[in-house]
Amino acid sequence: MSSTFSGLEIAKRAMAAQQSALYVTGNNVANASTPGYTRQRVNLTPTDEYPTVARNRPQMAGQIGTGVEADSIQRVREQFLDVQYRDNNTKLGYWTGRADSLSQMEDIMNETSDSGLSTSLEAFWESLQDLSTNPEDISARAVVVEKGNTLTDTFHYLSQSLTDVKENIGSQIGVSVSDINSILKSIGDLNKQISAQETNGYLPNELYDQRDNLVDQLSSYLNIKVDRQSSGGQSLGIAEGMYNISLVNGDGQEISLVQGNSYVATVQLENGTDTDGDGVLESPPATGQVTGITIGNTTLPITDANGNETFAQGKLLGSIESYGYQYTDSTGKTVETGVFPNILDQLDQIAYSFGTVFNAIHRQGVGLNGETGNDFFTFAGLTDYHGAANAIEVDPNLTYSEVAASTNGDAGDGMNAINLSNIEGLDMASSSISLEGFSNPLNITSLNLPIKTGTIASNYEGMIGKIGVDAQEANNLQSNSQTLVNSVDSNRQSVSSVSLDEELTNMIKYQQAYNAAARNITVVDEMLDKMINSMGTVGR
Repeated sequence: MSSTFSGLEIAKRAMAAQQSALYVTGNNVANASTPGYTRQRVNLTPTDEYPTVARNRPQMAGQIGTGVEADSIQRVREQFLDVQYRDNNTKLGYWTGRADSLSQMEDIMNETSDSGLSTSLEAFWESLQDLSTNPEDISARAVVVEKGNTLTDTFHYLSQSLTDVKENIGSQIGVSVSDINSILKSIGDLNKQISAQETNGYLPNELYDQRDNLVDQLSSYLNIKVDRQSSGGQSLGIAEGMYNISLVNGDGQEISLVQGNSYVATVQLENGTDTDGDGVLESPPATGQVTGITIGNTTLPITDANGNETFAQGKLLGSIESYGYQYTDSTGKTVETGVFPNILDQLDQIAYSFGTVFNAIHRQGVGLNGETGNDFFTFAGLTDYHGAANAIEVDPNLTYSEVAASTNGDAGDGMNAINLSNIEGLDMASSSISLEGFSNPLNITSLNLPIKTGTIASNYEGMIGKIGVDAQEANNLQSNSQTLVNSVDSNRQSVSSVSLDEELTNMIKYQQAYNAAARNITVVDEMLDKMINSMGTVGR
């Protein structure tokens, strides 16, 4: 049979186990408001029964329990919910990057204000119509020039503001790359620390929390996959091991970022700037485009030769799409694309087409003093339409009298001002246009305009409409992604977060169990006292 003192040992073990459970409960309560903390629990297991199975075991009716022990202290976490959260967080990061960029673009291209390009164009057309009825009036000519200056200033403002935001996004990309590399290095360092403790039979729960928080952050930037690798040694069966993290590219290719306790890859931008000489290209240049992402020794293009995006989704891709990138198409041609580059390009096309057609008609007309052949607008230093929105200016040498409002040189003739104002409704698909007061039509094809269809206004309206549609799509999908992330995170928190009500219930439960074990010691003590001090004393 078991030892006389086995009751004391059982009670002692019970008190130690319940005491450990109370300490863990207290730790949970203390960290109830700690961000990223995962609640812990004590796994209580019964100790081996007596007697154990052996040839020389005592002959007893059965085995007697020997008590309880705190086997391990484990985090309460659901891996499947972590995977779900990170998948949705990747989508949220991507659409957040897109939505933020498009929101800034909408703020600049604000056509509901009185200072938008449409308003400036409309005021310019009205000034030309007024000039057509008062061509000999110098003040009317001055208004045309001033409205032209206002219009070019609007082009400048839009171009420079969009370029500034584009450069800021470039800086954000650089910061994102630095954050990614810092997170990867930290995860590699944590893997080393976790491995060192697990091989000695410990469960470093706080280090697990730190690592999972970093992986959650990384998932917003890149589409990642997390695999586990055993630390070996004396690792417990429930030890979480080291994280092997891979980038999952858009085409399904997996590229290792962290392998075991080694940080094996550095994320770099191709066609970027290395400001501190550490070999990491932090931010793309203001005048260039990203050509790819290098991870370790592998360079990944943003798109394939057909322009289909292949790089991993996430905030990094969303920012690069907004900033702009280059790829080589199937014909070997270098293509530049992106949200801001495309809008800037369209704005340049509109400015160049408008200014070039206006100059062509203006040169046909005659000024107040017989001047002819003068341009109204200039594009200093340009050889094509690129940069036209920022370069267009009213010719600073143009005098008010040189505004070519007439077709025949008569002071009261304002027919060419009407021709100029008619540009508002000019279809750029026309090969030529007839001008009032001139016998020969103007050859539009010879002007080699970048805009081939529609009017100046309709092209601008189409550009604004696309911005609005893209922004609405990004905002809707960002909202949907946020809803999914919140839903999954709520499920994850219901499993892993600290519930004070539950912890207080556990505290009472463990306290009562501790008190019962202490009472058990008292009972055993009384039994032993009776056996030792009272037995065999009859008749004394």
